[in-house]
This record gives sequence, structure tokens and C-alpha cells, in this order.
Amino acid sequence: MSEWIGQALAAVTRGETLAMATVVGAQGSTPREIGARMLVWPDRFTGTIGGGSLERQALDQARKLLAQATRRHALQDYPLGPMLGQCCGGRVRLLVERIDAESLGWLGDAARACGEGAPFRLQADIEDAGVRRTVQSAAGEDPADNSPRVPIPEVRRLSELLRPAKPRLVIFGAGHIGQAVARAFAPLPFDLEWLASREDLRPEAGGTRAEVLSEDELEACIAAAPPGALFAVFTHSHDLDYRLTRAVLARGDFGYLGLIGSATKRVRFERRLRDDGATDADLARLTCPIGIPSLKSKAPAVIAVALAAELLQLTEDPAK
Repeated sequence: MSEWIGQALAAVTRGETLAMATVVGAQGSTPREIGARMLVWPDRFTGTIGGGSLERQALDQARKLLAQATRRHALQDYPLGPMLGQCCGGRVRLLVERIDAESLGWLGDAARACGEGAPFRLQADIEDAGVRRTVQSAAGEDPADNSPRVPIPEVRRLSELLRPAKPRLVIFGAGHIGQAVARAFAPLPFDLEWLASREDLRPEAGGTRAEVLSEDELEACIAAAPPGALFAVFTHSHDLDYRLTRAVLARGDFGYLGLIGSATKRVRFERRLRDDGATDADLARLTCPIGIPSLKSKAPAVIAVALAAELLQLTEDPAK
């Protein structure tokens, strides 16, 4: 997630000074992962490093830093059990740094990289004299000293792989399941496009925010989606479900295709798709039923959670 870059740049451009608290080292059981951060002002903050005692310590340290005229960063190690009484018991190294007009250079570089949409690395080299931040290519592996295996006291660098472009998720349908899915995905790191046909808008779909299109227009949206887009289909009609599923399979360059329904529905769709020229390789890319299989409930909210878990797993580690 890279929204904090725009927030910080906007604040500094307005002449504000703030602090940023970032987890640069984490071992064992910890509330958040390496790269979790908060932006802290004297009177407010955004983001979280996990809550509890660690977060209170981070807020106190950030505001003490802001109250000092010359100090620009602090590096602190926290054994969570002995020092803070947190039962997770891991160890965290926390970097707190001042963000002000002197930060405009790297913040501007990072914002431009975000605007380009491609993944990039934001690196922080932590030295006694200060923190040097640079924007670098995303090519290559994580630096060795960015590994959780490095002893906490030796962590002097954080190299974060940032992906500013969220995966595009196109969902079709505005019934109970479509609405539940739209609600579930609203706070998640996806670029959600919610589409429905006029026939989807039955009384139970009142107040929907879906874009309402004709069936031909819905199919055209599939062709217009970017390569690697994720698609999930749950309309009012099996015939429309089939038409949309066939269109996604035909374009080939999608990242995910999920179809609401049972194993029986899948068998029937596979038979029709084969008749229309789909291969076994094509059909292997169709997910039906949708969602992680360990959640069996057919309640719309549970289906939405199961789909969210499935797509978060997919997009966090596309190789799996």
C-alpha cells in the first residue's frame, strides 16, 4: 500500500511537519509485518503498527521527536513481552523519522513512481547521521539485511517493494451476493469495478452503487479491462453468467475468473464451454465454486469473505 506517500507529500507541501514510525525489523510473533507504518502529527495520526502498547510507545516517541528542533530520527528495539507486556512475545525494531521540507526530494520521487503505476523499491539506509531514502528499481531480490532472519540489532536498512497499482477486480451482479462482495472489498487493496444488468436491480438491490449496463455493454467491459484483471460473476441469470464467463475465457489474459455456483453448475458450464471451443487448459482456469473451500456457508456475507480471502492470497503471492 502506497497511499501514505501522497498523504505525506501533501502535508509537507502545505508546510506541515510530521513524523513517520515504520517497522523496519520484526522477529517472532509481532502485531504487524516489516513495512507497517504510521504518520504522526502532534494532534492526530493515520495508519497502524498493530495497536496496543507498541503503538502507544511509537506515538509517544514520534511526538517527542517532533518537539525537538534538531533531531531527525530515532531507532528503537522493542522486545514485546519483557518491555511492553504484549503476549505475542516477538521483537520489533522501529524507525521514527521527521518528515518535513527536507523530505520533499524522496517523497516527490516516490510519488512520481506511484504515478507510473509499476512496482518500485523505496529504500531507507539508517545511518548515525540520519536516514537516507532512495527510490530504486523493483528488479532483483530483497536485500539480505531486509530479511527477518537478520538479528534485530543489525537491521540498518529497509527496502520495501511497493505496488502502487491495485489489482483491477471486475464484479458482475448486484443481488445479495454482489452487494455483499462490494461491501467486503471496499476497504481492501483492489481497484473495484462493480457492474450489473438492469435485470439485476430487483427490489432487494435498492440503493446499489453498481454501474447499470446492458448485457452487450457488460461483455464489452470485459474486453476493455486491463491485462491481468480479476473477474467474478454472480448475476441474476445463468445465461448471462455463461455469456460473461465465456467472454473472459476467450480473452485469455485474465488473472482470475470466479463463477458463483455449485459443482453441478460447473459441470453444466464446462459442457457448454467445450462445445463453444474451450480447452481443458481454459477450463482449469475457471474457479467455481468461488472462495476458499474451507468456508462452506452459502450466506452472502460468508461468500464475500471467502472470495476476499482467496483473492488476497492470489494477489499477495501470484506464484501460488
